Amino acid sequence: MEKENSIPELEILFELADLFKVFGDSTRLRIMYTLFEDEHSVGEIAQLLNMEHSTISHQLRVLRTNKLVKIRREGKQIYYSLDDDHVKKVIEMGLDHVLE
Repeated sequence: MEKENSIPELEILFELADLFKVFGDSTRLRIMYTLFEDEHSVGEIAQLLNMEHSTISHQLRVLRTNKLVKIRREGKQIYYSLDDDHVKKVIEMGLDHVLE
């Protein structure tokens, strides 16, 4: 049986390209790595990465807009985590490819 190579709709490909652009920033990748095992606040991430709070906040906004991270509120405190296992898998597969 011959498998048909169906290319997704152009709009879907644009969305996919935009998603990969988000992964194309080393600061955002560093932030996502800090969230691999546990959730963190902006302050915790800034401290772990030795970066400015405002820089982390900006990049988290980009990640959240692109549904790569999600938030959990505890009183006034906001904690960030990876949106789902797909995010971690994409990063891990990319790293495997780079390390080949």
